[in-house]
Amino acid sequence: MHNAMNHCLKGASSLDILRQLIGFDTTSARSNLALMAWVQGYLSRHGVKSELIFNEDETKANLYATIGPAGRAGVMLSGHTDTVPVTGQHWTRPPHSLSEDNGRLYGRGSADMKGFIAVALAAVPAMQAAPLHTPIHLALSYDEEIGCVGVRRLIESLRQQPIKPGLCIIGEPTRMQVVNKHKGKLAARVTVRGKACHSGMAPEGVNAVNHAARLIVWLEQQAKKRQQQGPFEAGYDIPFSSIHTGTVQGGTALNIVPDHCSFVFEMRNIAAEDPRDLLAELRTQADVQLREMHQLDDSCGIDIDITSEYPGLSTAEDSEAIAFVSQLTGRPAPGDARLGNINFGTEGGLFSQALQIPTLVCGPGSMDQGHKPDEFIEQCQIEQCQAFMGRLIERLSIP
Repeated sequence: MHNAMNHCLKGASSLDILRQLIGFDTTSARSNLALMAWVQGYLSRHGVKSELIFNEDETKANLYATIGPAGRAGVMLSGHTDTVPVTGQHWTRPPHSLSEDNGRLYGRGSADMKGFIAVALAAVPAMQAAPLHTPIHLALSYDEEIGCVGVRRLIESLRQQPIKPGLCIIGEPTRMQVVNKHKGKLAARVTVRGKACHSGMAPEGVNAVNHAARLIVWLEQQAKKRQQQGPFEAGYDIPFSSIHTGTVQGGTALNIVPDHCSFVFEMRNIAAEDPRDLLAELRTQADVQLREMHQLDDSCGIDIDITSEYPGLSTAEDSEAIAFVSQLTGRPAPGDARLGNINFGTEGGLFSQALQIPTLVCGPGSMDQGHKPDEFIEQCQIEQCQAFMGRLIERLSIP
């Protein structure tokens, strides 16, 4: 009875905190400081000191806190506080307040990834009360959704510390399955400057839309080549690097040869490929077209600018980290069960590459619900994550 009652109390606590977190509109375009002030106040009430690491103009911040013995490598629980916009989406519920229905908790960020943050914060009193031999670090970031931007400042701060965390668990939604790898990403904007003229004199102009289209088709051919010929990496739903063009803008009127066109494309790369190689090949392709353009006008140009980039994650399947985190999920070790795979990126590759911290992704909810209207997380996922936190605290209380 006592355990069941504790369980209910914990549930209410996670839920109350999730309600608070969803109440803050932390779309990447906005500040997250109000949410961070709330979290700092909450931690402080439970006797936990936390530090904010701000962006350049101090409109956003990362938060870092340690619970348990200082000066020891610990387990870092990492999550991002920003969310994607709701603009243009058809919600049937208010996106910035928590609504419960039939075992589902609705609200922007519920799955991606305020659910995990709520459970971690709800476990703080238990962490404080436990005789932890290994500390637990909380790392909350900003601007993850626009290319893992904010966490880089936090990483710089951790780099200065004499002792770094020994393990990082990123609580992105994986339905509490342990994930040891995801692809990297490079996104770039291509801007083509042509020469305008009346469409009746089209051969005298340089059509920026046509030249952009040729580059887009070239990228599509590269995507097909990888799908058919690889390289391939097992363990992914899409076991090769994917390339796609997402937006195109160009031209002003049908009777004017367009002097401007820009498009944005991305590559989601497996470990065997460096996206910078694709970028170099695209540059070569653009230079071929540029020579053609310059025959008509020297002022034409093609610019390629990276808009966001983060590395993939690849933690060895035989690493101790995987055995440890698998036990916390209450599921069999990876030898007996397939590691999960995800088709989205996380801050994990940055922690792993910049700080050499073994990093895994494991959190409640599913990205099938993330980024969509009426985003939700299942109550049972929150409960599984609470059990995970309980096991973590128990495990780290053993000398």
